[in-house]
Amino acid sequence: MATETKKFTGSERAAIFMMCLGEEAAAEILRHMGPKEVQKIGGAMASLERVSRSDIDQVLLEFSEVVQDQTSLGIGADDYVRNVLRSALGDEKAAGLIDRILLGRNSKGLEALKWLDPRAIAEMIRHEHPQIVAIVLSHLDPDQSAETLSHLPDRMQSDLILRIATLDGVQPAALQELDEILERQLSGKNTAKSSMIGGVQTAASILNYMESARESSIMDGVSQVDEDLGVRIQELMFVFGNLVDVDDRGIQTLMREITTESLVLALKGAEDELKDKIFRNMSKRAAEMLRDDLETKGPVRISDVEAAQKEILAVARRLADSGEIVLGGKGGEAML
Repeated sequence: MATETKKFTGSERAAIFMMCLGEEAAAEILRHMGPKEVQKIGGAMASLERVSRSDIDQVLLEFSEVVQDQTSLGIGADDYVRNVLRSALGDEKAAGLIDRILLGRNSKGLEALKWLDPRAIAEMIRHEHPQIVAIVLSHLDPDQSAETLSHLPDRMQSDLILRIATLDGVQPAALQELDEILERQLSGKNTAKSSMIGGVQTAASILNYMESARESSIMDGVSQVDEDLGVRIQELMFVFGNLVDVDDRGIQTLMREITTESLVLALKGAEDELKDKIFRNMSKRAAEMLRDDLETKGPVRISDVEAAQKEILAVARRLADSGEIVLGGKGGEAML
């Protein structure tokens, strides 16, 4: 009887492949990766158990097929990256990502920041011009940028989100100057390529990772200065209510990663449509128990509900980053 092949995530497949290469080769590959990739693959390596010979053979076969399919002679590496990403994401979504990839290859000053603790980054940039700070925050990953922003003075935060949301590319000379500033502190060299970093989507992504109270305070400050911009940012933020747009398989995957206590608290502030979707993706007995828990749960503080929703959203984003679920839908609703 044929043995059923396990389904591995992308990080797990990469981990299996690298473990087959041996320590020295794997270490050399990791040196060319960013901090997020190192963390994901390192975590996958640590958690892998009972990988069979057939699993290894399947991963190596897939790798061989991908290499054969994607090797492209006669086309420049930059063009290849651009073509692949545009084909996968479309021109608009790919634009900023393309520039960040090609920028990051040479801009070691900016890239080195991604390895630093957010508090250290905040201390490094807090006395720079706000526009410089906005560019740096736009270049970081949203979760790291959000934590860095939280360590900056409160009076700066709304202004920085405004600058990020209205940032429309960076001139080569300005980017070169910024990278040289960071180079003196972190070492590295710059690139003269313009980067399409910043924008309303970047601002929304950063705010998605902020604590609810701080997020609300920043959005209030943004809306006071530019109400229309505040609405545009809010429309692009992924909030708890947007989980109703995640497909059933994604909801089931998400629920395996969260505690019942967090789910009960979070659903106290959810719309009936989302509650029904959660119930439909549980066993009949589990759904009945969850309904009972919701009915018997007494009054809860709004801050506790928001904290539980943020916790679940953080798990959802982690699963989306690893390709295990797809987050869909836009638009925000007021948190209860």
